[in-house]
Amino acid sequence: MSDPVETFEASLDALDVTRTRTAPGGLAEALAEAVVEPVVGAPLPFEGLSLPDWVPTHPTAGELEAARTGVTAAAAGIAEYGTLVVQSRPGGDEPVSLYPERHVVVLRATDLVPGVSEALAFVGEEFAAGRDSAVFATGMSATADMGESVRGVHGPREVHVVIVEEDGRGDGAGVVES
Repeated sequence: MSDPVETFEASLDALDVTRTRTAPGGLAEALAEAVVEPVVGAPLPFEGLSLPDWVPTHPTAGELEAARTGVTAAAAGIAEYGTLVVQSRPGGDEPVSLYPERHVVVLRATDLVPGVSEALAFVGEEFAAGRDSAVFATGMSATADMGESVRGVHGPREVHVVIVEEDGRGDGAGVVES
């Protein structure tokens, strides 16, 4: 069986989505390299991981409108397709992930699943537990409704994924890979 992180990274490459692999201690540095100021975020739902203080996690409407980068968590990732499962939470994940032109997503490597059937099983469990809103996002927003493909019409023009590995494989320094 192939490594889900490597499969996920190959899928991201095919989508022109950049990424960083880091250990938990390198999250702040990885984010600093991935964001374009001004930035807003939603609180991370992961025990032991939080956004640095310089990322406002309860942005005002004005901060959200001015933001060039939004930082949120992904509840899961589908390795085969490079798809992210972003849940709606009271912390404001939806607007933070959709309004800014760049979406930086924090994903724990342990939350990667191989394919769609495993992701649907995960979402089913989440819905049964009352967490009944999730978006499957693959790459940046794009539409071809009017002919030529246009990016960023319904959401971010750029996506960057920060993969947090707790087994020490992340470099801890937050070096950006493309």
